[in-house]
Amino acid sequence: MPATDLTKEQVFAALREIEDPEVGTNLVDLGLIYEIDTTEVGVVKIEMSTTTRFCPASAFIIEAVKTRVGTLAGVGEVVIDLVYEPPWSPKMTTLFSSEDLA
Repeated sequence: MPATDLTKEQVFAALREIEDPEVGTNLVDLGLIYEIDTTEVGVVKIEMSTTTRFCPASAFIIEAVKTRVGTLAGVGEVVIDLVYEPPWSPKMTTLFSSEDLA
């Protein structure tokens, strides 16, 4: 299956298997995944962030994302764009309601 047959949902499902080692919650539910692009055959591009700009687990997280997404059928390359705009905040998680964060 070429990467263009992948859905964003399939990539999100794979990314839900990766936990932030410091927080213990998966990257998707933390709101760290900003965008996924599977339009180029064999390539999955992921725009993501970390909880802080100088997160000590950044290298581990990036490698885990490349490894896990790279195991999906048809994926030959995983390109990570680590961004900090918009800056991550706890309000981006799916773990809390807006009342919890007020």
